[in-house]
Amino acid sequence: MDPFLRRPIGGTPLQVTQLGFGGASLGDMRESIAEAQASATIEAAHAAGIGYFDTSPWYGNGKSELRFGQVLRGKPRDSFVVSTKVGRVHRRPPEPDSYKHPAWAGGLPFQPSFDYSRDGILKSYETSLARLGLNRVEALLIHDLDLRFHKSEEGVSFRLGQLDGGGYRALAELKAAGEIAAIGAGINLKGMIPRFLERWPLDFFLVAMPYTLLEQEGLEELEMCAARGVAIVIGAPYASGILVRGPGPGALYRYAPAEPAIIRREIAIGERRHNRLSTFSSLLVVLISFVLIILPMS
Repeated sequence: MDPFLRRPIGGTPLQVTQLGFGGASLGDMRESIAEAQASATIEAAHAAGIGYFDTSPWYGNGKSELRFGQVLRGKPRDSFVVSTKVGRVHRRPPEPDSYKHPAWAGGLPFQPSFDYSRDGILKSYETSLARLGLNRVEALLIHDLDLRFHKSEEGVSFRLGQLDGGGYRALAELKAAGEIAAIGAGINLKGMIPRFLERWPLDFFLVAMPYTLLEQEGLEELEMCAARGVAIVIGAPYASGILVRGPGPGALYRYAPAEPAIIRREIAIGERRHNRLSTFSSLLVVLISFVLIILPMS
C-alpha cells in the first residue's frame, strides 16, 4: 500500500495522491497556530510526497487558503493538486475592530455568509484564487449543504434551489472551460449523497464524518457512488482526533464532545491497537489501509 500512489478522481483526468492534506486545522480550528509552524507542516507534507491539498474559505475565514498558498505557490505547479470549496462569501464585518467569529480560535476577521447562487459561487472561487496566490485550482466542492449548517429542511431546500437556479451551472461552465477538472461536494451527514446525485453529475464526494474506523453508517451511500463511478475522498480518518489522542478528557467526535457509545468503541479499538501496534506510524498505516482498501477512488 503506497500512500503516495496517484489515483484518478472518478471519470476525470485529475489524479491525486492517495494520502492528502486537509487544511481545516490551518484555519486555527481549536487553537491559534504560529505561522512558522503552519508553513513548516505544509513544507514537510510536500517534501514527503503528499500531492493533494484540500482547503476552504470557511477554514479560518480564509486563513487556511492563505497559508497553503504561501508555501505551495513556490513549488512546481505539477507537484501538487489543490481543491477548495464554494458556498460561502466573506465580507467586512460591521464592527471590524471587535469582530471575532466564534467557530475559530484564531482565523481572520471576515464575516461569512452562505451563498450557493451563481454570483456567490463565482465570487467565492475568484476570492479563493486571490488568497491562494494561484491562478487555478483543480477542483471545487460544494461545502456544508446539510441540516447541521442550515438548521431545517426548508433551509437545505432553499440552498439546493440556489444551486439549481444557477450555482451548479457556474461550476459546470468552469469545468467545461478547463478552469477546474472536477466538481465535488463535502459530506457531513448521511442522506445528502443521494440528494446530490439525483440532481447533478458530480465527480467526487469528500466525506468528513459518516465513514470512519468508529462508524460506517454511510457505507450504502458510498457503494452507490462506486456503482456510478463517483470517487470518494475520506476527509476524517482520525474522526476529529479521537483515534489518535484516545478517549480522554475533552475527546471530540464529529467536531463535538464524544458521546459515551463512541468512547466505549474507541476504548475497544484502542485495546486491540495497543496489543498489535507499537508506533504511531503503524496506526497511520492501519487507518490509511482501512480507507483506501475499502473505498477505491475509482
